[in-house]
Amino acid sequence: MTMHERTVGKQLKALGFVRLSVRFHHHTSDPETQEAFKKTYADKVESVLPEAARDKPVEVWFQDEARIGQQGTLTRIWARKGTRPRGPRDCRYKWAYIFGAVCPARARTAALVLPHANAEMLSLHLAEISQQVAPGSHAVLVLDGAGYHVAEDLAVPHNISLLVLPPYAPELNPIENVWQYLRQNKLAITVFDDYEHIVDACCKAWNFFANDKAVVVSVTGRSWAAVNG
Repeated sequence: MTMHERTVGKQLKALGFVRLSVRFHHHTSDPETQEAFKKTYADKVESVLPEAARDKPVEVWFQDEARIGQQGTLTRIWARKGTRPRGPRDCRYKWAYIFGAVCPARARTAALVLPHANAEMLSLHLAEISQQVAPGSHAVLVLDGAGYHVAEDLAVPHNISLLVLPPYAPELNPIENVWQYLRQNKLAITVFDDYEHIVDACCKAWNFFANDKAVVVSVTGRSWAAVNG
């Protein structure tokens, strides 16, 4: 039986299907490795804790960076069926980086907007995260294995331990969902005048997210990453 494309769409809708944005999936990622990471997460947290932190409450934080710039993104908008709405997109090359971190259990965030992505900038972000950790607690910061994330000259505060994700596993880092949320709601279809405009937009976008505690929890909460604190 041959069906028109629109008829297929109607049938899929009747079955509960909708058109969704595709999430990034690295072609070399290993689902079995990711599942093993989730199942052994508690042991991995235990393995990175220093002896002085073993009797302290433990917080789980997630960290990542996103480049935001004049070569921005387009996203979906409301429009009449059958139309093809247009949106401005810049072709220049200035950008900044949002260094973002979230503790889902406390709906706590820590972010800096910085000009570069390297060990020096990450050290500044770690210092900011350190200030947001609850007094007397120790943070396990989950992040990917980018070179500057594991650099020897990285300045890691005494109340933070780093836990590196498996290679090519962005699905395990809920901060990836934060970047998608910000681009869909605040950072798409925008022409930035200059670097200062980019920084200002990044700060406003992050605060829009961080000030809504319910959204912080819903976007970044992961049941497998819970610890007893």
